[in-house]
Amino acid sequence: MASQDKGTVLIVDDEPNALRVLAAIMGEAGYRVLTAGSVEAALPRFKEIDFDAVITDMKMPGLSGMDLFGILAKDHPDIPVIFLTAYGTVESAVEAMTRGAFYYFIKPPDYLNLKGILSRAVEQRRLKRELSELKRRLADERKDFRLIGNDPEVRKILDIVDAVRDSESSVLICGETGTGKEMIARSLHCGGVWASKPFVAVNCAAIPRELIESELFGYEKGAFTGASARRIGRVEQAAGGTLFLDEIGELDLSVQAKLLRVLQEREIERLGSNEKISVHFRLISSTNRDLPSEIKKGLFRQDLYYRLNVVQITVPPLRQRRQDLPLLVAEFLREFCAREGKMLRLSDEAMEILQGYSWPGNIRQLRNVIERAVVLTRGPEIGARTLPEEILGQGVGKVADDRVKTMRELEHDAVREVLTRCAGNKSEAARMLGISRKALYKRLSDLGLS
Repeated sequence: MASQDKGTVLIVDDEPNALRVLAAIMGEAGYRVLTAGSVEAALPRFKEIDFDAVITDMKMPGLSGMDLFGILAKDHPDIPVIFLTAYGTVESAVEAMTRGAFYYFIKPPDYLNLKGILSRAVEQRRLKRELSELKRRLADERKDFRLIGNDPEVRKILDIVDAVRDSESSVLICGETGTGKEMIARSLHCGGVWASKPFVAVNCAAIPRELIESELFGYEKGAFTGASARRIGRVEQAAGGTLFLDEIGELDLSVQAKLLRVLQEREIERLGSNEKISVHFRLISSTNRDLPSEIKKGLFRQDLYYRLNVVQITVPPLRQRRQDLPLLVAEFLREFCAREGKMLRLSDEAMEILQGYSWPGNIRQLRNVIERAVVLTRGPEIGARTLPEEILGQGVGKVADDRVKTMRELEHDAVREVLTRCAGNKSEAARMLGISRKALYKRLSDLGLS
């Protein structure tokens, strides 16, 4: 008998001799075989054993093979069913195929062909099971907001998150756009005592300057033209939980002053009202700006910075933690394969290209690249040709004299390349880089590209 366990198969047939012969052949082929002389005898087995496939006679006394198929289609739709039928019931077998049966054979079957079909059926069942497990795992990981990486800086971040997740102290998360600052904020919120409380995220860079104050603090009916009803602001919505201000460096000085007063007094006033409303929340902020430099330029309040920066977490860009790239690629590959119902691997050539790229858009850009590759790939392997042109066109980043480029030079080249591809369209360039239009203008100014 074959030593390899290829799967567990149930054979249902009312003819004892046929049952015995078929069980022996499939057992020799390496399957764990269980048998039943009727559908009534077979049904209890499904409560005890997770079968990989079922081979059943079509016509039997009592419940028929079609009856069994109907029950399995309802209760165990992922178990493939193979029919054995006489010439007189071929029409029924064809009908079963249209309803989702895996295959049918005329008795006596070609046993070599039957083994091949059974092998395909069992493999399909296992793939479905693996995809189901991937989807379940993906859902669990989204709930946990798990941080991925073995880089020393990432391990340090994980230690800080673990230390302060239950604290009320303000946390400031610093790092380039796309490095995963919001993921860290959600991890801080979801990993401890705050998990059952509200988590309210505000992207300060995405809200127009004239609307940010009403968005944060709310307003009363009639407070301004168009204010047709009372609106509760984001700060008030976060009461009792966490307020996450993403890209807080984009706030105007006037709004900074009001936010500072809220943090000091733990009270807000909606626009158009003199009523003070008590609010208690934990504040987590993030920024891609150098706030001490912004303070020197008079663009950010120093007193607010001290309020925000009780605990600081600095997230390294992806180009400085290349050892984590294979881990991140594997994680995103599993995520999108589960979503798309595919089983793919990444070629060595494609991985080498990914490791040589500078990743100006950091983890967000990498995630988008893997998603695109999974969606576009038709075969079993993601090759280099599936990667975007901007990645294929950039090497590891060497200049003519083989000097390694500085981070500023790499960023300069990346921004200039994207602008060229967008024909100077700054909105499109900002979208491709994963940053706000306002942040792009600042980058252009800092890099001498304005």
